[in-house]
Amino acid sequence: MSASAPARADGRVTEARCPPGRPRRARSLAGGALLVIGMLLLPLSLAAVWARSQLTDTDRYVAAVAPLAGNPAVQDALVHDVTDGVMPHVRLDGLLKVVPSAQRPALRRKFTRGIREFVDKQVRQVVTDRAFPALWTGVHRIAHRALDGTLASSGNGPVTLNLAPVLARVRHQLSGNGLGIDIVRHVPPTGASIVLLKPPDVPRFRAVFQDARAGARLLPPTAALCLLTGLLLARRRRRALICTALGCAVACALLSAALALLRTRLLEALPAAVSRPAADAYADALTASLRTGVWTAIGTAAAVIVLATAGPLTTRLRRTAPPEPQAPSQGVLR
Repeated sequence: MSASAPARADGRVTEARCPPGRPRRARSLAGGALLVIGMLLLPLSLAAVWARSQLTDTDRYVAAVAPLAGNPAVQDALVHDVTDGVMPHVRLDGLLKVVPSAQRPALRRKFTRGIREFVDKQVRQVVTDRAFPALWTGVHRIAHRALDGTLASSGNGPVTLNLAPVLARVRHQLSGNGLGIDIVRHVPPTGASIVLLKPPDVPRFRAVFQDARAGARLLPPTAALCLLTGLLLARRRRRALICTALGCAVACALLSAALALLRTRLLEALPAAVSRPAADAYADALTASLRTGVWTAIGTAAAVIVLATAGPLTTRLRRTAPPEPQAPSQGVLR
C-alpha cells in the first residue's frame, strides 16, 4: 500500500488526487505577468503614439508650433538669425573711401553697429506684425513636409527651416526706407535658414521614425490586451485592478521624469549659438501633447483606484447598517 494513498474506514484505498490549488496558482501567476507587461507597455505606447503624430502628421505639428509665433524668446532668436543673414551682405567700402585709412576701422565698427540696429528694428517689425503668424505657419509646414519626405526616402540630405519668406518680407520692409534701399540691393532673396537635421543625423533619426511608426501600431493594442487578460485571470480582481492602476500611474510618472531628464540633456548639448530660451519654448510646444497624455493616464489611474477602493467599503457599510424600523401595522378595530 502506498503511504501517500489515503485509506477509508472500510479498508479500501482511494486514488490520490492533485492539489486543487495548483491550477489556480498558475493562472494567478500568468495574470500577474500579463499585468506587469501591460504596465510597462503603457508609457511606451504613449511615447510611440506621440512620436508618430509629431513626425508624420504635418497638421498636428503646425498646430503645435503655431503659438510660438508670438513667443518673445522665439521672436528674439528669429530676429537675431535673420539679421545675421543680412549683415554679411552690407558693403561699407563706398562710404569709407573718403575717410582716412587710420580712421576707417573705428568708423566701420560704428557704421556696422548702426546698420545692424537699423536692420534689427526692421526685422522685429516684421516678426511682430499681425500677418507674421500666417507666414510662420507656412514656413513650418514646408519644413515638416521636407522632414517627412527625407525620413520616408533613402536620402541623407539636411533638413532646414527655410526663412526665405521671412527674408523676403524683411527686404520689402527695408525697401520702404531710404537707408534700406542700398542694403536690399545686396541682400539675396534666399540664404537665411536654420538647420534642423544635419546629414550625419538623418539615418539615426530615420531609424527612430520607423520604430515609432511600428510601435504606434503594435504597442497600444498589445498593452490593452495584456491588461485586460491579466485582470480576467486574476483571482481577486478588485485588488488586481487597484494594483494595476497604481502600477500604471507609477510607470507614467517615471516616463514624465525621464522626459524631463532627456530635455535637460538635449538643451545642454545644443551649440552655444542656439538660443536656449527659444529651444526651451520649442521643447514645451512639441511635448505638450505627450505631457497631457501622461497626466491624463495618471489621473485616470487615480480615479480607478479611488472607485475600486470605495466599492468594498460601501458594500460593508450596507451590510453592517442596522435595519430601518418598520411602522407597526394597525389592525382594524372591530
